[in-house]
Amino acid sequence: MAYMEIKGKKIYFEKHGEGEVLVLLNGIMMSTASWLPFIDILSKDYKVLLVDLLDQGRSDKADSEYDQQIHVEMLKELFDKLNYKEIHLFGVSYGGEVAQLFALKYGYMLKSLILSNTTSYTNKSMQDLERAWDYAASTYEGSIFFSITMPSIYSHIFYEKNNQWLKERERQFGELLDKNWYDGFRRAAKSAHNLNITKELHKIDIPTLIISSDLDTITPVEYQEIIFKNIPNAKWILIKNAGHASMYEKPYEFLSILMGFLKTIEYEIRII
Repeated sequence: MAYMEIKGKKIYFEKHGEGEVLVLLNGIMMSTASWLPFIDILSKDYKVLLVDLLDQGRSDKADSEYDQQIHVEMLKELFDKLNYKEIHLFGVSYGGEVAQLFALKYGYMLKSLILSNTTSYTNKSMQDLERAWDYAASTYEGSIFFSITMPSIYSHIFYEKNNQWLKERERQFGELLDKNWYDGFRRAAKSAHNLNITKELHKIDIPTLIISSDLDTITPVEYQEIIFKNIPNAKWILIKNAGHASMYEKPYEFLSILMGFLKTIEYEIRII
C-alpha cells in the first residue's frame, strides 16, 4: 500500500504477489478495495497492481474537469516509476475505456489487454444515463444515488436474490460517501461523455479478451461485439444471466475466464 506523486497528485496503489504484472483498473464507482475477493487467487501467480485513478478511492481529487486521457498519462508515469515494462492490463467498465485508450497510445508496454463490460463509444443512451447519475450524485443523498444507479448495474436476477445485501449497501452509501466522493464521481462520469474510439481499435495489435454479460443494460452485449470485431487479435466470452457487474454476480466464471486467458495467450492450440 503506497502513494506516489503523479503530475502533482497523490495516486494510491497496492502491489500483491510476484510474477508477471497484472494491472486492474476500476469501474467508475470502484476502488482498490473492490478487488479484495479476488486478490488471494490472482496474486498466487501474478504481481497484481491495484490503482485508484484520479477521483477514485484514496487517490487525490481533481481540481477541475478533464477527459479520460489524463488517466492514461498518469498510468504511464506510474508504470515508468515502478519500472513496469510488460503489463497485462485489465479494465472493467470505466477502467476498460481507460485501458483501450492506454493500449492505443502505449500498446508496446502491454502483453495483453482484458476488457470487461465496457464500450468504445459513449452513445446517446449512455450520455443520458450519465445525466441521470450526475443528478443523483448532485443530491449528495446516499439513498437517492443508490436507487438511481444500482438497478442498472446489477441484473434483475441478482437484485431479487440479494436484496438484503443491496439494502445494506444502500445504508453504507449514506454513511460513507461524502461530498468530495460525489464531486469526484461527477467529474469522472463527465470525462467519458465524448468517448468515441471505435474506428481506432484496429490499431490495437496485442492479445485481447473481451468479457461481456447478457443482461448488461449499461454497456449492452452489442457494444462488446463491436470491440471484438474491431480488434484484430481478440477473443470474446459471454457470461450468461449476469448484468453490468458480472465480476460480482458470477465471480467463479469471471475468474475462470480471466485466469484461463492469461495462462494460454502464449500458446497456439491446434485441433486436428
